[in-house]
Amino acid sequence: MKQAPRERSSARGLRVALLRAAFNAGVVDGLLSGARAALAEMGAGDGDVEVVDVPGAFELPLAAKAAALSGRFDAVIALGAVIRGGTDHYEHIAREAASGLAAVARETGVPVAFGVLTCATEAQALERSGPGEDNKGAEAARAGVGMVHVLRSLKKSHG
Repeated sequence: MKQAPRERSSARGLRVALLRAAFNAGVVDGLLSGARAALAEMGAGDGDVEVVDVPGAFELPLAAKAAALSGRFDAVIALGAVIRGGTDHYEHIAREAASGLAAVARETGVPVAFGVLTCATEAQALERSGPGEDNKGAEAARAGVGMVHVLRSLKKSHG
């Protein structure tokens, strides 16, 4: 039986970890605001959402793995911003954050949403982390909650 769209997007009763990378804090705080707002709109209670500060995007995968393995969270939302600079450092950090977070989700079975901006300029990052429909933190929160419901649905229908 298919779930109604409202049920698939409900965060009511879900425990969510919001991992906030400290580097590029102004941008990441915008992502965090968007994620919190989206979770609240989906019915998450304040006590069900925990914000965990992480030094930077490179450290997000290890923190995500610890959160996923803790058994305390139904979903992990990783928020960060990697902005291109004058060296190739950007490519290394962006690649490792993306592949590391994907690996955590596959290894643990806990949804890990990718809310890490990888932008050429700070202006692009600010645009994607500002208030409104295009906030990528909100988008990541919705994806994380959606995946909780997808996985639960698959377990019910096949397990």
